[in-house]
Amino acid sequence: MATVLKVEDLKVYYFTSQGTVKAVDGISFTIDEGDVLGVAGESGSGKSTLGYAILGLVPPPGKIVGGRIILDGIEITSLSEDELRKIRWSKVSMVFQGALNILNPVLRIGDQIAEILMHHKGLSKKEALEIAAQHLKLLGLSPDVLRRYPHELSGGMKQRVVIAMALLLKPRLVIVDEPTTALDVVIQAQIMNLLKQLKEQERVSMMFITHDLSLIAEIANKIAIMYAGKVVELGSADNIFERSLHPYTQGLIRSIPSLKHRRALTWIPGAPPDLRNPPPGCRFHPRCPYAMDVCKREEPLLIDVEKGHSVSCWLYIKK
Repeated sequence: MATVLKVEDLKVYYFTSQGTVKAVDGISFTIDEGDVLGVAGESGSGKSTLGYAILGLVPPPGKIVGGRIILDGIEITSLSEDELRKIRWSKVSMVFQGALNILNPVLRIGDQIAEILMHHKGLSKKEALEIAAQHLKLLGLSPDVLRRYPHELSGGMKQRVVIAMALLLKPRLVIVDEPTTALDVVIQAQIMNLLKQLKEQERVSMMFITHDLSLIAEIANKIAIMYAGKVVELGSADNIFERSLHPYTQGLIRSIPSLKHRRALTWIPGAPPDLRNPPPGCRFHPRCPYAMDVCKREEPLLIDVEKGHSVSCWLYIKK
């Protein structure tokens, strides 16, 4: 199976007047054709920064300071801004967090979708609008939506429009960042069903970013758990949900409400660290119920405990 994305030891830092924020600090993973990699973790763990880095859109004062991003055989980190513009939307696209607000309120939906096709494919506006109408139909929207302004659409309809724009040029990879934020549960279910259909029918490769593990359980076949700028556990969805290893992953799973088994909700005490000055050793040790002396001194490597299942924890490293 072909590898669509390979990330090697990626580091993305924000250089602020208060200090250097190590938002992504040495992350490695791959996404193969047809894979959906779920990236989960608390707010501030570096998930969205990771997505921006893959598109070459890290906002200032952020900067990629190390590592490599190889998309469909192309090393992203070595490209100029003009070269990056050519592959955005065509090879990699993103449904941004807060996507409901990225549509231009003074332009019709058709004009905004057609612009992508006119720029990348050199099509006339008429040709672009015909293709746009076909894509909206695939996502359950009437071609009449092309004549409407964003304020005339519901939240779910706007989210479908943004997803249509991300898929317009059939990119090799779609990054989906918190796609159901601010949507009610019925619309959330519709959007998740739509993404699952795209995965199964179109074989779309995705990176699905969220803090909600219950959403990842519905769509991802691989999961990366991020904490304080690092991947602390990486494996198949079955491994993560049935045989989770890292105490942080276990805490996230225990915090998911269950309709089948009535039990008291639990949470992870404490808060994520300040990434300008993360704790020494394992960054999770101040919150970990199993912390040992070595956890406070030395950072654990991400090691394979079985094929396709890796963890960064001293509980599984022979000292």
